[in-house]
Amino acid sequence: MPGSPAPAPADPAAVPDSARAHALGRGPWWTLWWVRVLAVYLAGRVVTTVILLSFAAGEGVNAWTSASPDYFTFANIWDGRWYQFVASGGYPASLPTSDGIHVTENAWAFLPGYPGLVDAVMFLTRLEWPVAAVLVSLLAGAGAALVFHRLLRRVGLGASASLFAVVLFSFSPVSPLFQVAYAESLYLLLLAVALLLLVERRYGWLFPVVLAMAFTRPSGLAFALALGMHVVYRWVRRRDDPFPVRERVLSVSLTVFSGVAGLAWPVIAAIGTGSFTAYTDTELAWRAPYIGFTHLVPFSPWFQGADWWASAMLGIPGWVGIVVLVVLIALFGILLFSPAVRRLGVDVRFWIAAYSLYLLAVFFPQSSTFRLLMPLFPLLGAIALPRSRVYRVGMVLLFIALQVGWVAVCWTIDGYDWSPP
Repeated sequence: MPGSPAPAPADPAAVPDSARAHALGRGPWWTLWWVRVLAVYLAGRVVTTVILLSFAAGEGVNAWTSASPDYFTFANIWDGRWYQFVASGGYPASLPTSDGIHVTENAWAFLPGYPGLVDAVMFLTRLEWPVAAVLVSLLAGAGAALVFHRLLRRVGLGASASLFAVVLFSFSPVSPLFQVAYAESLYLLLLAVALLLLVERRYGWLFPVVLAMAFTRPSGLAFALALGMHVVYRWVRRRDDPFPVRERVLSVSLTVFSGVAGLAWPVIAAIGTGSFTAYTDTELAWRAPYIGFTHLVPFSPWFQGADWWASAMLGIPGWVGIVVLVVLIALFGILLFSPAVRRLGVDVRFWIAAYSLYLLAVFFPQSSTFRLLMPLFPLLGAIALPRSRVYRVGMVLLFIALQVGWVAVCWTIDGYDWSPP
């Protein structure tokens, strides 16, 4: 009533803990965002472990393992063994060749960031390589899931969509890479941090992250392109969104730095071997079984691949494969402007466009394509937007089924296996 004295505040000691927590916007520990993200990620790893162990039990004797290998042995085949070679023996001073001319597969294709970190973990923990490598991948994947969630919340996605995007991330068809001896987990962690810093315009903190990314997976040139688009966008919109001189200098310097970092490893390989084209020749060796030894002509590999897959594998005219590729590229371009993808924000879309363009320029499509698409993981935020329970359950079941298919086709070894992950 008017004129009545205000009621005295309740004694804090008399208010239940749950009520105080609710008033402060907090809840029980199991409702904290990071607990939920880690729980989802661990659930994904349990499912993947069951899948990998099931396939390991049926694995026969092969070039990498004995029959029915244990988990850690099975998780350290393919590129995992190359990373182990790098950690134990470094890089060759001369490039191996098949005929004195054409370079064959060798360690220069594998950047030192991941094996260097695993080597440090081995030194600190005294763990053997197979266990240390899996541990690094597992923890880095958990970190990537946490930062991915924060990135999606930062660009404005709701709590439900952000958490479900982490579910899709954790159960994705290539999520076994989060617990094997591959560099992808570490790279995705660094990339998620880099995208979050870019969205928040914390350019100074990006320098060490960009450098670490460039020595973990080939990425510097793609990220430089994304940064360049970011700088141009901010310059065009500087009247509506101020672009102070300090941020201009930092962002432009960062763009140049990322480009230089992207070229650093090819230069190091050239110095280490005495061959100016050591790195590109090494990378080209992996596509030689498909189309023979060729030179790197930007933007030609996907068209070469479309022709090869159509004619050599499907027995149809190569031009059909090229037409299908052109249609897929056009549809992907349209996708970037769809309302769902626009929800991710302009900076995330810059990265998606830049990395896609980078893949189109240099990568030859084959069984590793699914792994090479992992840096496009922010698109899972768009896929996670529908709130239908049927849709979400169906997507998880589909991803698990595709995960089984990926392990069956790409990870397991059947004699001479030409479908590496």
